[in-house]
Amino acid sequence: MAKIVTNFEPGMKHLLHENSARERIVELFEQMPGKLQIAARYILDHPSEVALNSMRDLAAKAGVQPSTMTRLSKFLGYDGFNAIRDAHANAMRKPSEGFAARAQASGVAGQAVEASDMARDMLSVLGQQLMQLGTGDMLAKLCEAAEHLDTARRVYVLGLRSTHSVAWNFHYVLSLLGDKAVLLDGTANTAGDALIWATDEDALLCVSLNPYVVQTLKMAELARGKGLKVISVTDSVVSPLVNLSDTALLCPIESGSFFHTLTPALAISEVLCALLAHRNRAAAVEALRKADEHMLATDVYAQTLPKRDF
Repeated sequence: MAKIVTNFEPGMKHLLHENSARERIVELFEQMPGKLQIAARYILDHPSEVALNSMRDLAAKAGVQPSTMTRLSKFLGYDGFNAIRDAHANAMRKPSEGFAARAQASGVAGQAVEASDMARDMLSVLGQQLMQLGTGDMLAKLCEAAEHLDTARRVYVLGLRSTHSVAWNFHYVLSLLGDKAVLLDGTANTAGDALIWATDEDALLCVSLNPYVVQTLKMAELARGKGLKVISVTDSVVSPLVNLSDTALLCPIESGSFFHTLTPALAISEVLCALLAHRNRAAAVEALRKADEHMLATDVYAQTLPKRDF
């Protein structure tokens, strides 16, 4: 990212636009007090809402006071919040790849909907989010992440609390391709113990979404300090994992319901597994053949279905 000047000459503030505002938020995020970070993060994650909502409504959605939005505007070098809103409104008049953002912006807050409509809208948003993962530089970053993982001696996999399911699935699939995957699952409070033996020949795949688990961040920092390649699956350019990562794979988490979605994060993990198998197809086929033989010998899966009497 290009360096952004933090002081403006008189009369130059009108030249600020939505992209420069976003860059300034990212650059100055760590310097912001806690409440300003909450407001700034909401603006980063919901750019279309900045243009469509009043400052008071936007503050309510972000969970802060309207005065916090004003203070954030001053912190970024604007005269007031209207300058930020106008910049985002101008940006919305241009073509955008923000499928999910546009879908969410078209909704009416608090409007009663039928259950079937809600289900359809959620599935539509998820589909659009998955399409977004194939745009921009994400494809290059996925290939870069796969190269780090493929060349690593050992791959440590970390995801705690809600993201454990994403980490576990990645570890499970990778374990079918060989024995280099190590899941840091925290059984008996031992999540970080396996990193005792980690070296700079290894890599860490770390999954963490807002709100970020403290232990996850500490282990990512530890891995970084030991020289591991850190690949993160996270949700924002201001995620604390971004600065700890060699490659950060960003995914949306808004679902249109009260809960965040894990679907895009899971999709990223599945794509990474597929890329790893593709990088050495012969070895992958042989490993999967051994896995099939093992499953068959241990009666893991049913070979025939029981008859049912109707």
